[in-house]
Amino acid sequence: MNDLDQRRRRGLKAGLALLAGVMLGRAQAATPPPLLLAEVLHGDVDVTRYWVSEKLDGARAIWDGQTLRFRSGREVPAPAWFIAGLPPEPLDGELWMGRGTFDALAAAVRRQPARDDEWRRVRLMVFELPGGAGSFTDRAARIREIIARADVPWLQAVAQFRVPDRPALQARLDAVVRAGGEGLMLHRDDAPYLTGRHDALLKLKPQLDAEATVIAHLPGKGRFSGRLGALEVETPDGVRFRLGSGFSDAVRRDPPALGSRVTYRYRSLTPGGVPRFASFLRLRVEF
Repeated sequence: MNDLDQRRRRGLKAGLALLAGVMLGRAQAATPPPLLLAEVLHGDVDVTRYWVSEKLDGARAIWDGQTLRFRSGREVPAPAWFIAGLPPEPLDGELWMGRGTFDALAAAVRRQPARDDEWRRVRLMVFELPGGAGSFTDRAARIREIIARADVPWLQAVAQFRVPDRPALQARLDAVVRAGGEGLMLHRDDAPYLTGRHDALLKLKPQLDAEATVIAHLPGKGRFSGRLGALEVETPDGVRFRLGSGFSDAVRRDPPALGSRVTYRYRSLTPGGVPRFASFLRLRVEF
């Protein structure tokens, strides 16, 4: 092997090592952090044992004291001033612009480079302290102390409140939904910090939602002739069904691609696991 071949070989090895390092770094950065995930509220649950808050329709974000990441583990491309205002304590919350702004929020928090005019509208709404000691009641009080000390407008605590009974909980849900909110979250007051799906955290919504993969475009008829009529989709459990409502004119003209994932709403499931009264909500946004 001549000197030129040796240099080429060394260069190739160095390039492959660098690529492997970059890929490893990306894989490590994209490792999802362990989080507490909610169960659906049902059955005979004593709601007086829970703190209640509004369910925010934003992008979940976890601050480890140095880096802000999405639920996927990917780093949030937030402006430097936004990050500089965050405290040294780990925080779990939701990036949020307000009710009915999910599409604008999703575009803003994924955009690179970040735009200050968009991020000035974004708040990190905190509802948990990762690894925090004591009960949820203790941690909620600690969250308020941390945020008061940080004293920046883009860092806020999710308001927690109590209800005396189920009718009062339903009344609050109705009020939130009428005002354009998505639903409610219930966090058991005595719960230690937990991760994984657990009934220490419950969600209550007027309609359920889930995700499915698009496997076919079905043509429209009548006034939808020449456009999308319905999507045939498949759930992670292998259940196939059709989504025929909830589409805007823009989506009917340019439907989600085959293989993409969509979010849909539904009321309940049939015995065979098919969603009842399912309607399209949006193309799934990957954070």
